[in-house]
Amino acid sequence: MTPPTARTWARRGSTPVIRVRGRSQRRFSIAALACHKHGERSRLTYRPKRHADHKRGGRRSFTWTDYRDLLIAAHQQLGAPTVLVWDNLNVHKDRRLREFIDTHDWITCYSLPAHAPDLNPVEGIWSLLRRDSQANAAFTDPNHLISTLRHGLRHIQYRDNLINGCLAETGLTLTTSLQQRQ
Repeated sequence: MTPPTARTWARRGSTPVIRVRGRSQRRFSIAALACHKHGERSRLTYRPKRHADHKRGGRRSFTWTDYRDLLIAAHQQLGAPTVLVWDNLNVHKDRRLREFIDTHDWITCYSLPAHAPDLNPVEGIWSLLRRDSQANAAFTDPNHLISTLRHGLRHIQYRDNLINGCLAETGLTLTTSLQQRQ
């Protein structure tokens, strides 16, 4: 994750320059689900993953099994059927992940249109994370980065009004049929 800059300063007439080493060194991925259950507080389920040395040909992102495990964890945490709204990430379209979703009746999956991040509540989570705990941060080592990420996500996780705000920003609403409410 490239550290975003929220604010900086420089002497008048000088342009501030922020140098970041290792920008192309992608070693971490984070997947998150913004979970909403009728009548309960919203929740955030997330999994950070540190990747093995990718210079040796290792995978640099989540696999379909990582997403499967995240879905199972969210289902156990919520204890209810899951309606999944996903963007068009290539792993989300993986045949094996689709088979997993199709064979479990507790998951209903909808795909967002292509190039519509404004409809994805999790994009708001990433925005909050970048503007708060990640802003103006220079990480000393990978462990510092991952601990800061976890701290920032926990900060969001325990404030359901932030998660609800990310859903409200999309313009999507939670609706349930009369049958589901009973």
